[in-house]
Amino acid sequence: MNITLRSVIIDAADLEPESAFWHRLLGGSITRTPTHHFVQAPGFPVLVIQSAPGHDAPDWPDGTSQQMHLDFAVDDLWTADRTAIEAGANRLRSTDDVHPASRKGSRVYASPAGHPFCLRSA
Repeated sequence: MNITLRSVIIDAADLEPESAFWHRLLGGSITRTPTHHFVQAPGFPVLVIQSAPGHDAPDWPDGTSQQMHLDFAVDDLWTADRTAIEAGANRLRSTDDVHPASRKGSRVYASPAGHPFCLRSA
């Protein structure tokens, strides 16, 4: 039996800012329907932003559980950080786990709809 990860579904009360964020961060294209936006980026499963009226963002790490998060390996953490922030991400921690000399480590963010994700040096 073969199992392949085809897509990741991300709930959002407002489709446009969430799908635009992932598109700016990952590239690729967006296909829109009234209830779903499909972000197709090279090297990734399809990210499906699903309309979820009343969606409440997780309050992680200080409150409600994050449910799941995405973890991305990047070759340049500083450039990836700048791209994520400019695309609309919010850092969830004021400090991070990046070693200043080696520039290796990770940073934790939330998408516009509040979904946590990490950028980690490859």
